[in-house]
Amino acid sequence: MPAAARRAAAARWPLPPLLAGSAALHAAAAGTALLSPAAWPWALAAVAANHLLITAAGLTPRSALLGPNLTRLPAASAARGDFAITIDDGPDPEVTPALLDLLAAEGVRATFFVIAERAAAQRALLRRIVAAGHSVQNHSLHHRHHFSLLGPRALAREIAGAQARLADLSGQRPHCFRAPAGLRNPFLDPVLHRLDLQLVSWTRRGFDTREADPQRVLARLARQPAGGDILLLHDGHARRTAAGQPVLLAVLPPLLARYRAAGLQPVTLADAVPRRHAPH
Repeated sequence: MPAAARRAAAARWPLPPLLAGSAALHAAAAGTALLSPAAWPWALAAVAANHLLITAAGLTPRSALLGPNLTRLPAASAARGDFAITIDDGPDPEVTPALLDLLAAEGVRATFFVIAERAAAQRALLRRIVAAGHSVQNHSLHHRHHFSLLGPRALAREIAGAQARLADLSGQRPHCFRAPAGLRNPFLDPVLHRLDLQLVSWTRRGFDTREADPQRVLARLARQPAGGDILLLHDGHARRTAAGQPVLLAVLPPLLARYRAAGLQPVTLADAVPRRHAPH
């Protein structure tokens, strides 16, 4: 595809089928209410059901109904036996240094979905992450709890602001984004499209921000390891074990051992996932 055609294609946001159908439904409901006033309760019920479906899609982190959402590594990477360790919500001044030591001892490179505000407060730590060969990706500017309720302008400020800050701090321009808690709304994908960001969720999550038992977290993450798995753990907001150790640090060594025993090898998203507007 010529460069000009690629740029034109990238400029057009592909409306997801659910949202295209939603627009058609709203138009049909309005027309029905105008042409047949007695049918307005049915038209209203159809619109309400449609809004419930859109809301449910946004509250389902692995759903692709609101736009592209990577829940596994691309097919070629999966076929090679790759899997990805992704670490959210840092950098944390206590947990992240110990995690980096552990990853270095294991010879593993991971992907850090960092909160840009935290990265700005931990510049030396972010530089250490980059120097160790790990990938730094966008997990928003502030990790707002009401992220999924933000409108288009607020989402753009939150995500573009993180892009600019992380590029400046790390020297890497992220090409992947993970929504806080994985929750979103229909306004997110147009922003990601414009910023050339790929939405990435996960294949498996350990719930290590609320679960204090490493064995339970490990069981969730290591059940039937497979090529293409994207695993979610946390250095920020990390839960502690009964002995006071961050759950992440207790889980990671046996988790890596199980994946390696299955003949799989860890990769970063920077190596495995192309940019959203990469030429085909």
